Amino acid sequence: MELGIGMFGDLSFDEKTGKPRDAKVKLQEILEQIKLADEVGLDVFGLGEHHRPDYAVSSPEIVLAAAASITKNIKLTSTVTVLSSAEPVKVYQDFATIDLISNGRAEIGVGRGSFIESFPLFGYNLSDYDQLFEEKLDLLLNINNNDVVNWRGKLRAPLVNQMVLPRATNEGRLPIWIAVGGTPESVLRAAKLGLPLIVAIIGGIPKQFQPLINFYKQEYVKHGHDVSQMQIGIHSHSFLSDNEASTDRYYYNYAAQMDRIGATRGWSPYTKMQYDGGRAKDGALFIGDANEVADKILYMHELFGITRFIGHMDVGDPSHAGMMKSIEIFGTKVAPIVKKALKN
Repeated sequence: MELGIGMFGDLSFDEKTGKPRDAKVKLQEILEQIKLADEVGLDVFGLGEHHRPDYAVSSPEIVLAAAASITKNIKLTSTVTVLSSAEPVKVYQDFATIDLISNGRAEIGVGRGSFIESFPLFGYNLSDYDQLFEEKLDLLLNINNNDVVNWRGKLRAPLVNQMVLPRATNEGRLPIWIAVGGTPESVLRAAKLGLPLIVAIIGGIPKQFQPLINFYKQEYVKHGHDVSQMQIGIHSHSFLSDNEASTDRYYYNYAAQMDRIGATRGWSPYTKMQYDGGRAKDGALFIGDANEVADKILYMHELFGITRFIGHMDVGDPSHAGMMKSIEIFGTKVAPIVKKALKN
């Protein structure tokens, strides 16, 4: 199983001024954190795209390109690129460039996005939400599989005998993962296309996702894809500490971000009871010490047969020192426990 870290570049807010902290500082911290993730032997690092004041990263590909120049082994991916409001030609070009800089370590994670700010920002109509994603995914896959592209859709001008350059290292092909939040339609799309699936499990009880992942496996085989090539991942909120006091303090960062998002979605205020419940074995939060988190990852492997786990670590913008410690524990303690257990 591959183990990795995901981030959105969360920004905390000053209680007195109500302003988010400096994005410049946050971005420098993220690069240090990616470098450490590589040094402690983690397999993959993912960065998400947002266009809101509480996130520092609107262009994951730019940060990942910077990361490519300071890392050696770790895979670099988006978690996710909001493909519905992006230009597939540019998405491929950007990640092919990262791939060349990193000597073949780039991947793309694409999804429809759970936030909608990018649609008006880039001039797209939300009424085309589903069709935009289907068309743009079709075009991205065409570009990924062909040096010369011929493609026609309804919402974008056609491409006729167009070369899309540069080409990625593996005969021009980049790994493309489909990220989903739990809708059967999205899972079915990934299975039909034979694409790797990553499921965001950030609340509730993970076991509730078992029928959805089983559905993906059944449809993947049904549509003639090689089961030995099947890849399934989950992406869940995570934070590692070596003492319970730090884990308890992290609740305040976590709750603050949940409440900021919840205020726009009609959620009730986030409680310590929810936090503690999420940390339990059956919960969706991978927050605690190395043994607790390793045990939960192994439980996810038992439930779903996952081949990748991404721990989303910067929810609520914990301190840089806290993030570095969390990454260190994940790489030097959690990863060895998980990988040793799976070898036995």
